[in-house]
Amino acid sequence: MRRALPEEIELDLGLDEPDDPMSLRARAARILRVPPDALPHVALRKRSIDARGGRVRFHVVLGLREPSDTIALADPQPNDVRGEPRVVIVGDGPCGLFAAYQLARDGIACVVVDRGKTVQPRRHDLKGLQRRGVVDPDSNYCFGEGGAGTYSDGKLYTRSHKRGPVRDVMEILALHGAPEDILVDARPHIGSNKLPKVVSGIRERLEQHGVRFEFGAKVVDLITTPHGRHRRVTGVRLDDGRELGADAVVMATGHSARDVFELLLRAGVTLEAKPFALGVRIEHPQPLIDRIQYGRDFEHPKLPAASYKIVQQVEERGVFSFCMCPGGWIVPASTEPDGLVVNGMSLSRRDSPYANSGLVVSCEVEDWERAGFRGPLGGVELQRTIERAAMQAGNGMLKAPATRATDFVRGHASSSAPSSSYLPGLEPTNVADVLDVAGISFSKRLREALGAFDRRMRGYVGEDAVLVGVESRTSAPVRVPRDPETLLSPSLDGLYPAGEGAGYAGGIVSAALDGMRVAHAIAERLRITISA
Repeated sequence: MRRALPEEIELDLGLDEPDDPMSLRARAARILRVPPDALPHVALRKRSIDARGGRVRFHVVLGLREPSDTIALADPQPNDVRGEPRVVIVGDGPCGLFAAYQLARDGIACVVVDRGKTVQPRRHDLKGLQRRGVVDPDSNYCFGEGGAGTYSDGKLYTRSHKRGPVRDVMEILALHGAPEDILVDARPHIGSNKLPKVVSGIRERLEQHGVRFEFGAKVVDLITTPHGRHRRVTGVRLDDGRELGADAVVMATGHSARDVFELLLRAGVTLEAKPFALGVRIEHPQPLIDRIQYGRDFEHPKLPAASYKIVQQVEERGVFSFCMCPGGWIVPASTEPDGLVVNGMSLSRRDSPYANSGLVVSCEVEDWERAGFRGPLGGVELQRTIERAAMQAGNGMLKAPATRATDFVRGHASSSAPSSSYLPGLEPTNVADVLDVAGISFSKRLREALGAFDRRMRGYVGEDAVLVGVESRTSAPVRVPRDPETLLSPSLDGLYPAGEGAGYAGGIVSAALDGMRVAHAIAERLRITISA
């Protein structure tokens, strides 16, 4: 009788061990004590780097199953949905795009409207940010096709596995041009050089199936009608005066669409202040981070640019790394002409000589209320106040205020700054003066945490490390409440708050999952049979 084989097997590989398919098959066969030809099929399911204990190795999970067990990538496929749209989706970031994809699967016609531009003309506006310090409020690193993630690192790591089928999101991305490594890497990413093509590829496929997309279409109001004792949304009004009617409206506008929060308040939609995090970008030479993380193996050709994740509790508030970009760049992510915001990005190769990460302090509602910022948009006003201070400290043209890490921990301003990936340039100063303008002790908490981080990662605080301000758009400081079952706004029937801007996601994958979840809820309400 043939011995039953497990569905998968885990093993560790040294850096110099071969990792080709035949070698992996032989390793699996030795562990299972069977001949290699007794294994029906060996497929790499997951790959990660384990750098603990002073030894770097690869941890892999191999799947053992017959090839006939495999299924087509990203099934089910979208259906043709030509005809009058029943749903308006506001925002073409990952939440809105994947909501449209799922609605097409379910046979529901929709139209996606976005204030920004498609990826190619949007790229020209990003050059205006980098080279001339010109901010287009509707086309920048936050607004336009694909949302804030399009020209970012394209990180796909998420802990949101309970929210929906992460594998489905990965397969849809891979089907439209993302490298298939994202299906097996433990911390997958696409890169800002490849993600724009993937995003436009999904949009073009949906257009072929009848989904409508309108860019340069800014929503300025909701159309509502009486509905019993409440009101119901029946469409949206655009800034050119046009009205788009719908049975449902999905608000998937991202964490930086501040005018949308104001629009919702005018429409009588309840908003709640929500905690977020605020701080700086910290940048190091990438080889330094490689040495810290990989030790003596830091120059091994198989190892990618090293990343890190750190956290420290200071005065009952978390201080932590956020959106770490190995081999990346710091970029201007401003959406308002009088405010300065920075963020990180990297290409698929992650071959920049710099590593950068957000280094942020958690900020609770009570923190900014004590500082005088009140109401559901108090967190937005806190962000705006610090962003304006950063713009003034940088002396214009989107130059960023910067302080060497060694000076920052001593409480000093810097008279010079190290070389940096930030193209508009750095203005040496004291970033603490920018962070503390709102009366909250951001700099004190950052300073204490940096000391702890340097004890864990020797060399983290050094002359070549620089703090660049400010990183303020980690998430929306607002939540738009919704019913946990129907996902509808209790304030306005037919309105579906979704994604990062509504407070229900925190990255590309979680936003995509939330968009798909909202699409399922709409399909159920409209009594459309959901595809299996």
